[in-house]
Amino acid sequence: MATATVTSKGQITIPANVRQALQVTPGDRVEFVELAPGEYLFLAANRSVTELKGMFGKPKKPVSIEEMNRAIATRGASAK
Repeated sequence: MATATVTSKGQITIPANVRQALQVTPGDRVEFVELAPGEYLFLAANRSVTELKGMFGKPKKPVSIEEMNRAIATRGASAK
């Protein structure tokens, strides 16, 4: 397990083996995602959005903006 110490400024140094595994380089961004109270997931945010292209395949049928807005409104109303 890799560990790091928090400085008085709230900074940490990511251990070298973790940086290498996540392919994090100087200037890259990282994200902290809360999984549960007191538990966070540390993610490298260094991938380009263009890498997502083709990940889900082609849609079976095109969806209009109006259909998307209707689905969002319906789901939003049911969440309240």
